[in-house]
Amino acid sequence: MSAVETAPRSRRLDRVSVADAMTSGVISCMPETPLHAVAKIMSTRSVHAVYVFDYGREDDATVELWGLVGDLDVAAAAGAGLEERTARDAAVTPLVVIHSDEPLKRAAALMADQGVSHLAVLDPLSDRPVGVVSTLDIAGALATTDTER
Repeated sequence: MSAVETAPRSRRLDRVSVADAMTSGVISCMPETPLHAVAKIMSTRSVHAVYVFDYGREDDATVELWGLVGDLDVAAAAGAGLEERTARDAAVTPLVVIHSDEPLKRAAALMADQGVSHLAVLDPLSDRPVGVVSTLDIAGALATTDTER
C-alpha cells in the first residue's frame, strides 16, 4: 500500500485547495432584497448561496461585502414570515471568509467552528469575492479523494 492509500481522508484534504472545490462566480443582491426574491434567485440560478452587498450612500461609490444568505437561511425563514424578511434579516454576518488558495481542510474546520454551511471565497491578492465553498463542495472533494485511493 502506498502512503496515499493509507492516509486519512482529512489529510488528503490538505492537498486540495478551496479553489479546487468551490463554486466559482458571484451572485449577489442588496440587503433590502425581499427574502422570497433571494429564494427565486437561488432557484433560477441553481445556487445554494447569494452574496449580500451594501452599495453605500449615493455619494459613495464603494461596494462593501456584507453577508451571505444560504439555502438553509431561506428554509429557516420559511416558517417564520418569509414574505416580511429581507436578505439583511437572513444573511450570515459577520461574513465568514476564506481565501481560494487555502487548504480545503481549513475551510471544513472553519465551517464547523463557525456553525455555517457556506464560506465566502476571496481572491488572495485582491480580497474580492470569487465564489462560494459549501459543505456539499467538501463532501464532493472527499468522495473524489476516496475514489482516487
